[in-house]
This record gives sequence, C-alpha cells and structure tokens, in this order.
Amino acid sequence: MNIETFKHIYFRMPIMVRLLLSVFVLMLTFGIIINMVEPEEFPTILDGVWWAVVTGATVGYGDMVPETIPGRIIGMLLILSGGGLLTFYITTFSSATVNHEHELSQGKIAYKGKKHIIVVGWNERTRQLVRMINDKDATVEMVLIDRTVNHLPYQHFPVHFIQGDPSEDATLAQANIEHAASVIITSDITKKERQADVLTILTTVAVRGNNEYVPINAEILSIAQVDNAIRAGATTVISSNDFMSTLFYHEIFHKESTRPFETILNMLNSQQFIQKPIPEKMIDYTFQDCLTHLLQERELLIGIIRDESWEMNPSPDFKLQEADMLIVLESWKQNPPNN
Repeated sequence: MNIETFKHIYFRMPIMVRLLLSVFVLMLTFGIIINMVEPEEFPTILDGVWWAVVTGATVGYGDMVPETIPGRIIGMLLILSGGGLLTFYITTFSSATVNHEHELSQGKIAYKGKKHIIVVGWNERTRQLVRMINDKDATVEMVLIDRTVNHLPYQHFPVHFIQGDPSEDATLAQANIEHAASVIITSDITKKERQADVLTILTTVAVRGNNEYVPINAEILSIAQVDNAIRAGATTVISSNDFMSTLFYHEIFHKESTRPFETILNMLNSQQFIQKPIPEKMIDYTFQDCLTHLLQERELLIGIIRDESWEMNPSPDFKLQEADMLIVLESWKQNPPNN
C-alpha cells in the first residue's frame, strides 16, 4: 500500500476512528522503542505499552520508569506528543457526544432501529399518544416526523425526532420507513381542512411507496376525502371531525343517568373494543348462543360486521355466518382519577 492509498483510506475514516487509531499506533510505537532501549526495566512490549499509556495520559503510577538517559528522552517525547494527543482525543470524544445530542434534538440523526412506530405531526394529539404508548410499554420505539418543530429534546419526550417533510423519500428514509411496524399520520390542524387532507394523502402515498406492507393509520378531517386516503394506501382512516360530531350529538341528547362521552373515552383508552373473526365452531350459532358462550370467557358480544355493514345488538335468533366479524367488548375496570 503506497502513501497516497493510505491517505485516501485514513482521511475518509470518521474523526473518532482516526484519533483512536493514531493513539493506538503512537502508544504501540513508544512501547516497542522503550522495550528495545531498556529491556531490563521493560522486559515485554506489553510492559512498554502500559508505561506509554500511563505516561501519555499523565497519570504517572511510577511502577515503571526509564533509568537511562535515552529512555528518559523517549519519556519526555512521549509526554509532549502522547499527552496532547490523548487530551485531544478525550476532548473530541466529549464534543462529539454533545454534538450528537444536539443534532438528535434538532432531528438530524437518522433512526437505525426496526419494528418502530412512526408518528407524523407534532401536536397535542400526538403528545398524548406518545404518553399513552410509553405508559403502556416503555420499550416501544417511536419516531416522530415533523417539519414545523425545530427542537425536541429527547429527555422530555421519549421519541426519536426527524425534522423534515414526511412526504419526501429522504425524510422517510431517515425514519427507516422500510423496517417500521406501523405509521400514524395526524392531520395538520393549522391548515385549512382541504389543504390538511391533501397533505395527509400525499404523505400516505409517499409512505406506501416506500413500504408496501406497513399499516398506515391516517387522520382525515373531511369525510369527502376518506375514499381518496384509502386509494392512496391508508389501512385505516380516522375521520376525526365526524367522530367528534357524533360524540357531541350523544352528549346533547343522552339520558341524564348516562355519560356517553366518558364511557366511550374510557373504553377506547383501555383498548377494550376488539374485532375478531368468528370461531369456526360458532358458525351457524345464533347471536344469543354466541353471546352466552363468549360471556364465559369474560367477553361481551355487542354486534357483528357482515359485508361491511354493522349489525349492533341484533335479534337473539340472528344466525352467524362464516365471514362475519365479531364486535366484542372485553372486561375492563375504570380506576378512579388521581387527586
């Protein structure tokens, strides 16, 4: 290997690798030299390297010291060269750590993990979502993509922040979209409804183009854009305005003895509503027979989905079919609020 090839390889290495390699070569060189100059005091090369590291770091244990004039001259050269190099290495390492944390909070560091949840858009909804996921399972890795936030400290929010446009392939690559477990796209409420929905659909297209199989949960504000979001590749579309209007409607006209908003909120917060295929043994059961069977497993059957139509609380003799999906409410308990 000629000198030009070595320079080409060496100077393309990361600075931390170059510094560590330089320190290693310097300590090894002085260790070999002192072993050759004073073999009685430093009987092995390892002894020489130990002395070089201790001397270069200015620790100075004194367990091994040069006894001859040439050995002491070598020691002085080592202190002048090695001490400065080690100090520079430690300083550079500390600076790199601080810079990495700073760039992480600014969203400039690419995410390298797998099986993570990507959340698009930083707002009160996603802030609450991050908290809920973290409370449920602190081991779940979350990546946040947002182009409006310039700084998000990891110490305060347990997400890996990527600053950029979520509809661009480069930004999605930084979030490692290829290995994501799921994607949640929230609507930008600072935009007009149509504009916000267009951005959501555009992001959905970009995500689906980069990962053919990842589940995409997209929030749409206008009910007219739901079909477009599905065409774009969304697995689940949440029409938040329609959902909130329905809750307000039930709050206005509910009976005084019931509190539908709090009931639905607690159920959803505890993830108690589930949909599951009908077990093979329950095909041709009546709704009442299936209800009785599931009650033994502490599951309450409240309806079915057949041909994309919802049948809530059908008649007791309603016959279940093979392709039906059961809508089940699992057992749950509401804990009293903390005072």
